[in-house]
Amino acid sequence: MAALPPLSSLRAFEAVARHLSFTRAAEELGMTQAAVSYQMRILEERVGAPLFLRKPRQIALTETGALLAPSVEKAFALLRDAFAETRGKLDGLLSITTVPTFASNWLAQNLGLFQIAHPDIAVRLDSSDHVVDLLHDDFDLAIRTQPTPEPGRGLVSHLLIKADFSPLLSPALAASIGGVNRPEDLLRLPILDPQDRWIDQWFEAAGVSGYSSEGRPISHFGLQSLLGTAAIAGRGVAVLTPGFFHDEIASGRLLQPFDLLATDGRGYYLVYAQARRNVPKIRAFRDWLLAATEPLRQSA
Repeated sequence: MAALPPLSSLRAFEAVARHLSFTRAAEELGMTQAAVSYQMRILEERVGAPLFLRKPRQIALTETGALLAPSVEKAFALLRDAFAETRGKLDGLLSITTVPTFASNWLAQNLGLFQIAHPDIAVRLDSSDHVVDLLHDDFDLAIRTQPTPEPGRGLVSHLLIKADFSPLLSPALAASIGGVNRPEDLLRLPILDPQDRWIDQWFEAAGVSGYSSEGRPISHFGLQSLLGTAAIAGRGVAVLTPGFFHDEIASGRLLQPFDLLATDGRGYYLVYAQARRNVPKIRAFRDWLLAATEPLRQSA
């Protein structure tokens, strides 16, 4: 059996091959660039062939390096998963990163149901727009808003709800102008977040010209949950994803005057690493979340 190269050399190679940069690999590993280069020389001597083509301002994998890189990356992924799963079995911790809108409009109200069904799994929830690297960071799953994902890249994505949108407002605000019967009627009312690109897109889909944020009070709520609260209070028209406000619409606190839904091609997706699809805690959350969000997709 051939002796393995030093683990430090393989770790450095995996980082350089992933970044195609000695500098970025050194930053990730907490090493100097010279130390990373030294580890590459050790590995190249062991392999017996160059692994990188060193060009001015950039590097590229040689044929030998390109052959070796996927196997080394897979080996480190297996090691990470083994340690992560061992840790997960010990503390039962499921780490989820989610965009704030989904966290505040749906997950916060429903996550307790998952924990009742799986009391042995503790959940760490991070609400942030920051996109983490699920192949290398410590998070198990992510909920992201994105276009239809491309296949490959080592990730699995499941659609939770399309990010389609339509104007919502309080019935009292609609009644203040004698009702909203045509899309043009909305132009007579205050608009929340008037510079939001969704507003222009919806009016365009509705065939209404003449909308402008000019002369309107400028606000920026950011989160759909905050916009929805302001709309319920009668402060203005909010362009929102109606699926997130099913209960408010059903109870009459919000009015969706038109069935027309506009889209920018994005949706909310559950994302996780393909290599970890059968990890029990990931599988449990995936199965629960897809079943629990089925009404969202049906209502849309």
